[in-house]
Amino acid sequence: MDSTLLQQTPLQPDPGIGSGQARTPLALKIFGALLVVGGALLIPEVVLVWLAVGQEFVKGSFSDESMLTVILSLILTAAVCFAIVSSVVLGIRLLRGKRRRARLLAESMAIALVVALACDLMLFGINEGLWALGVAALVLVVAHVFVDPSLSDERELQRRLRLMETREEMEEGTLGLDKSGSGFIELDFFNLFWIFVIASVAGVVIESIYHVLVVDFGHYEDRAGLLWGPFSPIYGFGALLMTLALNRFHNAPIAVVFLVSAVIGGAFEYFVSWFMEYAFGAVAWDYTGTFLNINGRTNFMFMCMWGALGVVWVKLALPALLHTVNLIPWRWRYSITAVCAVLMIFNGVMTLVALDCWYSRLAGVTPDNALEQFCAEHFDNQWMENRFESMSINPDAAHRSS
Repeated sequence: MDSTLLQQTPLQPDPGIGSGQARTPLALKIFGALLVVGGALLIPEVVLVWLAVGQEFVKGSFSDESMLTVILSLILTAAVCFAIVSSVVLGIRLLRGKRRRARLLAESMAIALVVALACDLMLFGINEGLWALGVAALVLVVAHVFVDPSLSDERELQRRLRLMETREEMEEGTLGLDKSGSGFIELDFFNLFWIFVIASVAGVVIESIYHVLVVDFGHYEDRAGLLWGPFSPIYGFGALLMTLALNRFHNAPIAVVFLVSAVIGGAFEYFVSWFMEYAFGAVAWDYTGTFLNINGRTNFMFMCMWGALGVVWVKLALPALLHTVNLIPWRWRYSITAVCAVLMIFNGVMTLVALDCWYSRLAGVTPDNALEQFCAEHFDNQWMENRFESMSINPDAAHRSS
């Protein structure tokens, strides 16, 4: 290590590391208050869901076919209630200066918010409640990053030490590897984000080549899944699932990796297809009539392809990808990742908004606010059809309430 740097910045005990005590009590109290207020502000979301469900019951709109809507409404309510309780409990603990189990509470709340966001989008499309859940998630992320003791070494003196360690690990060729030996790579935000990005791009390339050579020889079709850039998020999220599930299996027999990948990939493909159809009436692929297909959403051949991709991913691609990611200059890796993450999140949010507006226009709803008018002007039906060539939207096939 650079002894000069250590002499310039002598080590001091950090009460925020390991002790469970906050290093800046005022900041913790601010985040605690925000979490308590945020939890309270989510209460109207529960009330609105129950009012909407109650109105449908009064109208007699529910039938056997709409039972799934009731189930999703119950899941949404349960997830929001859990998020409210977790937010208030976590906020009170931070107000009292306690960070023990803060990470567990924050991660549990994050899962609840993701479930609530998915259910809300499927039931009601883009609506005020969705933005409220998004703001709550944003506050949670900021609070989680700040209060998590394991992340405090990224600030001030410890940040310098971390940069020095990063440089040394890069020189030794061990950067990004799981130091405990239980898995292949460290499952931190940096690694997972770049896995998502690179796999999203690779997915577009693979699908485009497959379509040109197999599906419709010589005909190119845009296989992107976001408004901007060559990204297919289904492959990005699929790669994340594969990495999370198979990280500990990097030395497992190929047959085991293949089977686990096939099941995870098939289940993920089925869920995405179902979600898109339920929320937007969108069909991006249909395997009806193929061998061992499951409701046309996945089939035996593509599950085998997921299995093969999982083997290639764990045995070959992941080490190469980690090497590629580590080419990012060590002094810039965190700032570049932060900027790219913001851009990717914006791209994803705008894609959902544009899809929702496309759905509304096809359903005969006239744009009545600035956001819908913006999408109608810049992302009209023709633009969306050209961008998402493999996707079709039929509002009558959707099951949501708006």
